[in-house]
Amino acid sequence: MKHSTKDYSIPEAGIAFQKIQENLGKIIRGKSRSLELTVCCLAAAGHVLLEDIPGTGKTMLAKSLAKTIDGECKRVQFTPDLLPADVLGGAVYNPASGVFDFNPGPIFTNVLIADEINRASARTQSALLEAMGEQQVSLDGTTYPLQSPFICIATQNPLDFHGAYQLPEAQMDRFMASLRLGYVSEEEELELLQIGGMENDLQQLKAVVTSEDLSLLQKVVPTVRIDQSILRYMMNVIRTTRNTASIRLGISTRGSLHWVAMAKAYAMLHGRDFVIPEDVCDIALPVLSHRLILNSKASSESAAKNSVLDEVIKNTALPR
Repeated sequence: MKHSTKDYSIPEAGIAFQKIQENLGKIIRGKSRSLELTVCCLAAAGHVLLEDIPGTGKTMLAKSLAKTIDGECKRVQFTPDLLPADVLGGAVYNPASGVFDFNPGPIFTNVLIADEINRASARTQSALLEAMGEQQVSLDGTTYPLQSPFICIATQNPLDFHGAYQLPEAQMDRFMASLRLGYVSEEEELELLQIGGMENDLQQLKAVVTSEDLSLLQKVVPTVRIDQSILRYMMNVIRTTRNTASIRLGISTRGSLHWVAMAKAYAMLHGRDFVIPEDVCDIALPVLSHRLILNSKASSESAAKNSVLDEVIKNTALPR
């Protein structure tokens, strides 16, 4: 596929990301909202956490995204016995040269599928922190840059499933958005039963951009304008989460930066070069709620977090 080294305009970048969403929709049907937010994360160079029951298409979405951007995709099945070296790689002795050579792990890719991430130990999960935050890996005193673009799409089973553990707060905070796919409609599921799934369609899926183009397109997102009054509104919401009695841990500074980046990507995807208040509100729950820690016994339940955050947003005056 041809790719360009030119600088993209905001309208051109918006159209490119719309094509990415349309391409994903050929495989993941009836989930336009989830696809829209996934593409926004991609545009803003963020990572996605898919929290849902098994068998709803989470891994299929990640594979489809890799094919759509013509990028390399690697998958790691997280299990209790998985070690950091199984993700990052490590030094391997080379008998011919008599030295240890670095053998890159699966994290050196464009799209990393971290399948069932909450089945692994905290030690293994921590192996992702530097990569997700700084797009690099440090081992034995040497820093190795990851490929560009790099996006981690992690899947997580509900906490009441056997062998599932709560992700550490630092890990959760590095995901730009937490999404759910859920079940498809009855008609769509009947169609899937008739055709035997989407594996054949996935094999035939064509890329609509190259990974090189995507890196250039991601640089356009920060140029989308956002008014100071909207930033002030976002700051008011953030600070309220830090001073609400029912919330033990509010939104971090990283969370607020992710919110701004997602708002800009969301505006661009909708054909605008500026953010409006509705953009900020539309994406607030998927970007912010998974970062909250509540004081109640239901602190780990997404519904409880959404309810508390929704109340905070409703009680914060929008900019005029």
